[in-house]
Amino acid sequence: MIKDFLESVNLFYDVKDSVIEEISNLCQSKTYPKNSMIILEEEFGDQLFIVRTGTVKITRVNDEGKEVILALLGVGDFFGEMAILDGKSRSANALAQEKCEVVTINSADFLNVLKNNFQVSMNLLEELAVRLRKSDQQIEALSLSDAEHRIGVSLLNIAEDMGVIKNGIVTISNLPYQQDIANMAGTSRETVSRVLKMFEDRLLITKKGHILQISDYKFFKRIFG
Repeated sequence: MIKDFLESVNLFYDVKDSVIEEISNLCQSKTYPKNSMIILEEEFGDQLFIVRTGTVKITRVNDEGKEVILALLGVGDFFGEMAILDGKSRSANALAQEKCEVVTINSADFLNVLKNNFQVSMNLLEELAVRLRKSDQQIEALSLSDAEHRIGVSLLNIAEDMGVIKNGIVTISNLPYQQDIANMAGTSRETVSRVLKMFEDRLLITKKGHILQISDYKFFKRIFG
């Protein structure tokens, strides 16, 4: 049921059951196949999307025609809110990296939810603040840091978005492709491969296939945070 799913989403944290029930009645469920576009930059935006299954890649294309990855979103993450809040066109693309199911709310209904439910509005503001801090960190890393630091920052962002922490160890079970990490860090795939191997040699991470573990997350965050 959509209501059960919404109860697990941070956007609706600490919201009354009766309100979540009302919101769930406004929602629809959609499925997108792997590598399909969910939204396109510059198109009109009239829906909020919440990831129910799968992973969504948020991207823009720079002036040189190169893809820049802004974020990788997993279950419970939402996107599409900016076009609803400011009434402008979409600011980025959203691509289904695998088969994805999303829950959607149209713009008019979502704005009414925000107007009538203080807790949802506060949850949204907190999430936007977190994203702004991440963006500031990423901009600083891209402009001031060497490739090693930029890749470390990108791994931190992936860990925060997709990782599971237990006993100080963060496990990323579905690590993005090295080219995607390169696009996040503003470097090449070859450099990502070299730096990941260096991180392994320094015992900062362990990696097997697409499973990556950060063995001491606090220490890793002190270095690259």
